[in-house]
Amino acid sequence: MKKHIIFLALCSVSLVKAQLSERDLLNKTEEVVKNITQEKPNGWSRKGLATFIANQAIFNNWLAGGQTSFSGNISLSYDFNYKSDTWNWDNKLTAGYGITKIKKQELQKTDDRVQFNSLLGKKFTEVWYYSMFFNFRSQFDAGFEKGIKTSKLLSPVFLQFGPGVLWKRSDSFKINVAPATSKVVLVDADFTRTSGSFGVLQGETMRYEFGAAVSGYYKCLLMENVTMENILNLYSNYNEDAQNVDVDYTLNVNMKVNKYLTTTFAFQTIYDDNAFAGFQTRQIIGLGVNYNF
Repeated sequence: MKKHIIFLALCSVSLVKAQLSERDLLNKTEEVVKNITQEKPNGWSRKGLATFIANQAIFNNWLAGGQTSFSGNISLSYDFNYKSDTWNWDNKLTAGYGITKIKKQELQKTDDRVQFNSLLGKKFTEVWYYSMFFNFRSQFDAGFEKGIKTSKLLSPVFLQFGPGVLWKRSDSFKINVAPATSKVVLVDADFTRTSGSFGVLQGETMRYEFGAAVSGYYKCLLMENVTMENILNLYSNYNEDAQNVDVDYTLNVNMKVNKYLTTTFAFQTIYDDNAFAGFQTRQIIGLGVNYNF
């Protein structure tokens, strides 16, 4: 009889403990749900990265041959984004400038760009947004081709803007389609006096186009401390050679050594038949010193 009483008592204690545990679990679950439902908009977030890459080669009485050279590249990336339950506004400023000096040759630039992208979205489903985008692209320094000056600070300037729809799975994966995009090319009058420049006709300083634009962004972790970033921009002019789609693709691979050092590989290719009848390419490989802010 005593054994039965002890057994029933143990069962009762276990049942009470189970009920208490279940109650605690329910309370914790309700607390989590409450916190989620009361979650406030993220608001503004800001992130910046400055990188300096340098390469040097020195030869002295080197019988196998070679030329002493030095090259350096500095780049800046700054993001300032806003997010709420219904709105999403991504802004990104990127800039870069690079030079190279080979012995007995003049100093040449290897990189020269400044770009600002802004994408505003109003959510209408979980991953779809009505969108409006703006893109600014130009350069800092003069450019030369066969000794002839062909560009300078803020000449040319490329502008694109228009409404569309945005599919955004996350901050690392998004695609924007803008079927009613305006494109403006601005060039200094000095470069169009005798001939056209960057698609701008002789004697003019501006070219306007109307077409469709598609932009995509995808960033992923290839392996530990190695990230890959893909940036693709496509544009088609409705009024002239719509089949000749302008392409601007950039691939960035960063291999983090530690907090301050990163090995960087950057590749960019541009196709714009108004500026050049072929693909323009840029490639940079080097060990970079980083500064986060």
